[in-house]
Amino acid sequence: MNNKTYRTIWISDLHLGSTQCQADVLLDFLKYNDSEKLYLVGDIIDFWALFKKMYWPRDHNTVIQKVLRKARHGTQVIYIPGNHDENIRQYDNHVFGDIIVKNSDVHTTSAGKKFLVVHGDEYDTIAKCHKWIAKIGNDGYDFLLWVNRVLRVIRAWLGIQSNFSLAAFVKFKVKNVVQFISDYEESIVSTLRDQSLDGVICGHIHHAEIKNIDDFLYVNTGDFVESCTAIVEHLNGTLELVKWHKTEAVIVQDETLEANA
Repeated sequence: MNNKTYRTIWISDLHLGSTQCQADVLLDFLKYNDSEKLYLVGDIIDFWALFKKMYWPRDHNTVIQKVLRKARHGTQVIYIPGNHDENIRQYDNHVFGDIIVKNSDVHTTSAGKKFLVVHGDEYDTIAKCHKWIAKIGNDGYDFLLWVNRVLRVIRAWLGIQSNFSLAAFVKFKVKNVVQFISDYEESIVSTLRDQSLDGVICGHIHHAEIKNIDDFLYVNTGDFVESCTAIVEHLNGTLELVKWHKTEAVIVQDETLEANA
């Protein structure tokens, strides 16, 4: 497969240090996709998981080395911490190994559109004000992902399509969770709409999407624990949502939703 080169790539919610991280798929994505600028949009390292149990396999270390190598070779890498790596927020505007830490950033596309880039937990009432509830919910989500891995093995053995996600299924069957996603999106858009921005690019809720809400573009990068998705900016300013399967890319947002639309 030939490498694809973009103007910008956004990835988030890698959760390195957690057993849920799909590091093999992430490494494959980093191998075949290059960019002038790479945003790491929070929850890159899962300190919540590491505080409970030390888990750092070789491929997680390889991910860090791969990103550092990209930075050394000219990619501008910007690390925007999230709630799982919030201790890094104290290093706002510091540079570590050619990677700059910023708590938020404004990205201007080649089409001249301005997007606030932020992890997004700042707009989540539960994560911001009731951290203990968020951690309980995180444990439940981790359990669903563990069950999902077992189901994938069984489904593969039975010859059934194995990309079924129990966590995603539950997420969109439970009314309160669906409402939470909608409220989260509306909270960000309503807060930022009047700040001379054309849109926001965030992560946090593990639900990848490009959506126009009242002429304000809401973009969510998704994650690399479940959906394995990223947002890319083409050289002409078009934003695209890419779902990555190992050794091949499948574009799941082919309506050419553009920042200059």
